[in-house]
Amino acid sequence: MKYRKLGKNGPEVSEIGFGAWAIGGSWGEQKESDSIEALKTALDMGVSFIDTAAGYGNGKSERIIGEFLKSRSEAITVCTKTPPAPGKWPPTPWCSIHERYPESYLRENVEQRLKNLQTESLDVLLLHTWTRAWNDQPAALEILQKMKSEGLIKQVGISTPEHDQNCVIQLMRDGMIDVVQVIYNIFEQEPAAQILPVAGETGTGIIVRVAFDEGVLTGKYKGGETFPMGDFRRNYYAGDRLQRGVDRTEKIREEFQGDPSSMPELALKFAIAPKE
Repeated sequence: MKYRKLGKNGPEVSEIGFGAWAIGGSWGEQKESDSIEALKTALDMGVSFIDTAAGYGNGKSERIIGEFLKSRSEAITVCTKTPPAPGKWPPTPWCSIHERYPESYLRENVEQRLKNLQTESLDVLLLHTWTRAWNDQPAALEILQKMKSEGLIKQVGISTPEHDQNCVIQLMRDGMIDVVQVIYNIFEQEPAAQILPVAGETGTGIIVRVAFDEGVLTGKYKGGETFPMGDFRRNYYAGDRLQRGVDRTEKIREEFQGDPSSMPELALKFAIAPKE
């Protein structure tokens, strides 16, 4: 396993992290014992970064992680996310930041994240979506920075809305965030145009999510799969989206026929390769 710093002031973490959405639910049935075994395997192989969120099973993912980490002695960085107060998802430009991320709500939510993860300070807390309309008066980020100075959080940031990932560029340049989580994979390369270069200029940490495009870039799907009610993929792959993804993945597989790497390896190599 290779390691790199998460932003200019962040900890050193493994290049490959553990995405903990599935252990909270929404990806089909999974026994808690299997979740714990998956975490154990990842950490035994050198993974030192775990990504979770309040919304992953209404805190279930966090609680499993918090309990599991009590049995480990190595330094593990955990990133979690807090959603806005109930309302439109993602927030629209007409939503008030003071209504969606008020201070009382953020403080209560952070307390719950601390309790679930069984820690006194969150390594990384991201706001679980954003709207560009809040950039000029980012009150929620100012509150999180204040909580950082109080020792409740070590790094703060945003998990980008997929329809407008570039909304975080101004915030990076303004020094309002330490970390950004972006969708970046072989199919979705837009962050390489501006977000990644600006992150390099400002020392903002980057967490890549959806490196496998919700599984299709692993090459395991054939196009005829169906998913049960409650499984995130049921809606994500609605219509012909799964078949189109499978067809595109097969073209990539053909292009790299002489490469010994598997499709999951190729997808991860793309996501973590240095960008000029």
